[in-house]
Amino acid sequence: MKLVMKFGGTSVGESSRIKHVANVVRDHALKGDKIVVVISAMSGVTDQLIEIAKKASMRDRTSIDAFVKSLASRHSQACRDVIKNSEILEQTLRSLNEQIAELEKVLVGITYLGELTFRSRDYALSFGEKLSTIVMSGAMRDLGLRVDYFTGGESGIITDDSFGEAKPLMNITRQQVKEKLGPIIEAGAVPVVTGFIGVTQDGLTTTLGRGGSDYTATILGAALQVDEVWIWTDVDGLMTADPKVEPSAKTIPVISFSEAMEMAYFGAKVMHPRALEPASEGEIPIRVKNTFNPDGPGTLIVQEKQVKSEGIVKSIAMIRNVALINVSGAGMVGAPGIAAKVFSVLAENNINVLMISQSSSEANISFIIPRTSLEKAVNTLELSLLGSGFVKEVTSETDICVLAVVGAGMKGTPGVAARVFKAVADQGVNIRMIAQGSSELNISFVVEEIGGVKALRALHREFKLDC
Repeated sequence: MKLVMKFGGTSVGESSRIKHVANVVRDHALKGDKIVVVISAMSGVTDQLIEIAKKASMRDRTSIDAFVKSLASRHSQACRDVIKNSEILEQTLRSLNEQIAELEKVLVGITYLGELTFRSRDYALSFGEKLSTIVMSGAMRDLGLRVDYFTGGESGIITDDSFGEAKPLMNITRQQVKEKLGPIIEAGAVPVVTGFIGVTQDGLTTTLGRGGSDYTATILGAALQVDEVWIWTDVDGLMTADPKVEPSAKTIPVISFSEAMEMAYFGAKVMHPRALEPASEGEIPIRVKNTFNPDGPGTLIVQEKQVKSEGIVKSIAMIRNVALINVSGAGMVGAPGIAAKVFSVLAENNINVLMISQSSSEANISFIIPRTSLEKAVNTLELSLLGSGFVKEVTSETDICVLAVVGAGMKGTPGVAARVFKAVADQGVNIRMIAQGSSELNISFVVEEIGGVKALRALHREFKLDC
C-alpha cells in the first residue's frame, strides 16, 4: 500500500514512544508499504513556543535563555536515548543544534523589535515540528531505513500568506509534492515531513492552524493519491461517546466524511474538520489508529456512498466550557441586518460562535460561544446594540453544555428528534436551546450542565451505541 502516516504529539512525546513509532514505520516498510511520515511537535512544545514568543515580544531575554536550554536538552536527550549508531547520532545532534541556534536568533530578534507579528509567530512556532522531525528521522535511520527529511514547504506545500491559518494552494501544491516526494517513495526511501508548516510562493514560513499536522497529512495524501492516510493518535479511533463520560463507549469501525466532520466540530478531538477536506475531495480514505495498539483496525473514514447504513446515530458528543448568549427585543422583528450586526461584532473581536438558533418571531437570537469569551462578548454586544432601538437586552447563561447527536442514518428517518428529546426528558433534564441543520446529520441542543452527563448516557442507551 501507499500510505501517509501522521504521528501526533503524544505519539512522539518521549523517548520510548519515538522508538516505538520508528519501529511501527520500519515494520510497514519491511512489508513493502510505500510510506510518507508526517510528524507533529513533541507534546506541549507548541504551547511553550507560543508562550515564549509572547515573552520575547515583552523583551524578556532571561526566559528565552532558560527555554532554549530546556528545549535543546529535551530533544538532544531523546536523540541519545533512541539512536545507538554514533555517526547517525552525531549527524542528528548537529542538525538539532543548528535549528536550536536559529530559534534562539528568532526569539532574540523579537525581543529587539518588541513586537510579535503573525509572520514572526509562525516562524517561531515552526521549530516545534522541525526539531521533533529531526529526532524521528535519526531514530528511523538508526533502524536501517533510508530517510529524507523535509519541512512542509520543502515537501511542496505552498500556501497563501494568511499567517497562522494558511490555506494550501492545491493546484501548485499537487504538482510540487508529486515532483519532490514521488521519486523518493518509488525508490523505496521514506520522506519524513514536518507537520503544521507550509511556505508562501515568496518562501515565507506559514503554519496551517489548528489540526495543522493532520492537514499536512491529508494534503500530501491527496497530492500523491495514496491508498489511505493513517492518523496515529492515542485512542483506538472515533468513539460513540467520550469514554471518560460513558464507559461503555465503543470504537466506530467505519464512518463517512460528513459524519466525521460533524463529530470533529462537536468535540471529537481526533481530527480537525478542515483536515478532512483534501482527503474527502480526493476520495482518499483516512484511518484513525492508536499508536499504542498498532494492530487494532481503528476507524476508517470514507465517502458516504461507501458506508453501509447501520444504525441511525453514530455518536453522542458533549461540549463543556461554553456559554449561551441571548439577544432580544421587540424592535428586532422585521428589522433587516440585526443578525448580521450581532455576528459582525463577534467576528471583529475574534469570538467563535459554535451554535446558533433564532425564533421564527425574530424577537431573539440565541447562540453558544466558548465560556472564556463570555465577558468580552457581552460587553461588546451591549456597547454596539443597546440604545439602537432594536435590541432591548443581552443576557447570558453559563451553567450549560451542548450535546450533539450525530449520524447519517437520521437523514429522512421519522421520529429521531422525538426519541432524542424524550430520552433527555425522562432524565428530568431541561433543554434550553435546539438547532438542527438541513443536512439532518446532527441534532444539537443545550442543557443544564449538571444534567449533561445523564442526558448523554441516556441517549447512548436509547440508540444502543453500546451494543
